[in-house]
Amino acid sequence: MEDEEMEKKVHQYLQRKGFRLAGLALLEDRTRLSATTTTTTTASSSSHSLSDAALSRSENDPARYYDGYSKLRTWAYSYLDHYKHELLRILYPLFFHCFMDLVAEGHTQEACSFFHTFREDHEHSRDLKKLESILSPLHLEYSYELLLQYLHKTQALVVLGIINERIDFQVSPGQSPLIIDDSDAVVLIGTSKDLTKQINQKEVHWGILEDSLEEPCSQGENGPSQIERVSTSDEARKSCTLFQGHSGPVYSAMFSPIGDFLLSSSADSTIRLWNTKLNANLVCYKGHNYPVWDVQFSPVGHYFASASHDRTARIWSMDKIQPLRIMAGHLSDVDCVQWHVNCNYIATGSSDKTVRLWDVQTGECIRMFIGHRSMVLSLAMSPDGRYMASGDEDGTIMMWDISSGRCVSPLVGHNSCVWSLAYSCEGALLASGSADCTVKLWDVASSTKTLKMDDTKGGSANRLRMLKALPTKSTPVYTLQFSRRNLLFAAGAPSLGS
Repeated sequence: MEDEEMEKKVHQYLQRKGFRLAGLALLEDRTRLSATTTTTTTASSSSHSLSDAALSRSENDPARYYDGYSKLRTWAYSYLDHYKHELLRILYPLFFHCFMDLVAEGHTQEACSFFHTFREDHEHSRDLKKLESILSPLHLEYSYELLLQYLHKTQALVVLGIINERIDFQVSPGQSPLIIDDSDAVVLIGTSKDLTKQINQKEVHWGILEDSLEEPCSQGENGPSQIERVSTSDEARKSCTLFQGHSGPVYSAMFSPIGDFLLSSSADSTIRLWNTKLNANLVCYKGHNYPVWDVQFSPVGHYFASASHDRTARIWSMDKIQPLRIMAGHLSDVDCVQWHVNCNYIATGSSDKTVRLWDVQTGECIRMFIGHRSMVLSLAMSPDGRYMASGDEDGTIMMWDISSGRCVSPLVGHNSCVWSLAYSCEGALLASGSADCTVKLWDVASSTKTLKMDDTKGGSANRLRMLKALPTKSTPVYTLQFSRRNLLFAAGAPSLGS
């Protein structure tokens, strides 16, 4: 029974995370095992019945955690390489909770034995040291109260991700109300409808960001507005300049608003700042623990935001090597990040199928946009800051009203990943680039005007009209950009095999 429960939980986890192939493989394996079991003899069945009865009489047997985890671990490591990388990702959260359950049930020695037997499977050394210090149920109860403080003051990102997904804190009578009184604890509760409604009731400020994010530094004469003021020259431009420094694939690159700096993010978990005049690497920012999928300069420069496989987004300043803010709350990879035009907020799209809006001053999530049915890969903010568009892996685009947090209109037209979105300079058009080798243009202006007229009537049946589809021969469109003259540039890598 323990194996069946474990496999059921694993299957639910894989389905929730979108690992369809691994989930199917698990079901196939389970089906084969069930078929083998039905061919056993009557004597064998009686033996199993006795074993189940013995197990039911000893539900508090700590060995069941060791056996269950050990069997799942052996199965995951021995499975096909095609699925192994997905299956192995569940071992650490299972290891964590098996250990916690053993401690909670008072099996301290067994918990220590379990911990030391399987700790070598995991590389989360800082988290494991904290976990190892929990040696009794009393420590466990007290740890829940301290956990929020620890997570917000340190970078225990793996544990944070697990708690986001698995634990819903409840305050018992007589327990300190710290957990529910702390407004920052909202990121630990999950994505229930009540939480989404609570978050989306928070006020959105439309004004320009005035204060520095850095505490306790004051702006002075060398504040952020002065750092980007670098004079340009009329030097002849080379046809191509090669920047070398990353030790892994580069996933994102962006010029500063003036063009004198370039940011790049990589699978090596770093972000690098390059000087385009000196053609040199100035800074290597190390803070993320896993690949950094996206990096974006703020509209005024100086600050930038990053999105990573470690489930966090971070706010950085060019002149500091450590992040100023860490936005934690997504349940899976943060795949893309986008600044609001007033610089007060950043939006993040995630593999957990949600989009979140964060206050850069407080690091707090103030909006949660739920509606996508696959991972969110691209974001764009309208020039007036009122609307946001998001594109997902299935080819669906959604336009959101930032003030209310609701979907204004779904845009259906692409049949594959929407890699890039861009608004025209005046905000009348939305362009989308997709892996289906097309660029599509959508009429935003007329649709939003109609929406405002119907808002008082509660109408929500509006659909944005597609103006034009621009196909390429065999080039998936990875990025789009409107120029100041509203020329639309698109880039991609040709599929030579097609």
